[in-house]
Amino acid sequence: MKIDVLSLFPTMFHGIFGESILKKASEKEAVSYNVVNFREFADNKHNQVDDYPYGGGAGMVLKPQPIFDAVESLKNDQTKPRVILMCPQGERYTQQKAEELAKEDHLVFICGHYEGYDERIREHIVTDEISIGDFVLTGGELGALVVIDSVVRLLPGVLGNADSPVLDSFSSGLLEHPHYTRPADFRGLKVPSELISGNHRVIEEWREKESLRRTYNRRPDLLEKYSLTEKQKSWIEEWESSK
Repeated sequence: MKIDVLSLFPTMFHGIFGESILKKASEKEAVSYNVVNFREFADNKHNQVDDYPYGGGAGMVLKPQPIFDAVESLKNDQTKPRVILMCPQGERYTQQKAEELAKEDHLVFICGHYEGYDERIREHIVTDEISIGDFVLTGGELGALVVIDSVVRLLPGVLGNADSPVLDSFSSGLLEHPHYTRPADFRGLKVPSELISGNHRVIEEWREKESLRRTYNRRPDLLEKYSLTEKQKSWIEEWESSK
């Protein structure tokens, strides 16, 4: 996968791309990163990329010309990238969206600042508008890093265990089950007996039940769209009757 990022503050990405899973993914050639300062595409002697909004009002608006030219410089005849605008007005980001983007060959992220974007950027360049939550950040860089991290870890061969992304919270529609490691008894706090039973069927059933229990207790809204099995329904009835 090729990932291009348009930002006025490219150094914000250098440290993150050089650490942890994002670095390993690059070393494995699963992904390549390119950060572009779109101020370099400004067509005026002061390299100005923003201007006052028509009609008046507070703040400055990013001009279309630098963004158009920067995005066009990244395209070629062989690729048609997904161009992602980081924006609080965009669709709320989910694990399902991460899985969708992980199937692409080329992603371009536009990170804005100031009051907002000239609307022509949204209408004629962008394929996706994404928000990581119902709050406003100074710029799109942190949001873009969140999305990039969540996508890159899903690329084939990036994680050591191929099952890891499949079992993550939200991938299955439920929150992930609890985890334990050695020692089995820490200060009298013991690991559930099912996990040290050696019986894989018992272990998998425990994980399924605890995944459902955690979702039921913490994010019951997720169950509204989840197709419960008869066994899972009986577990929920059990918990509700014990309240």
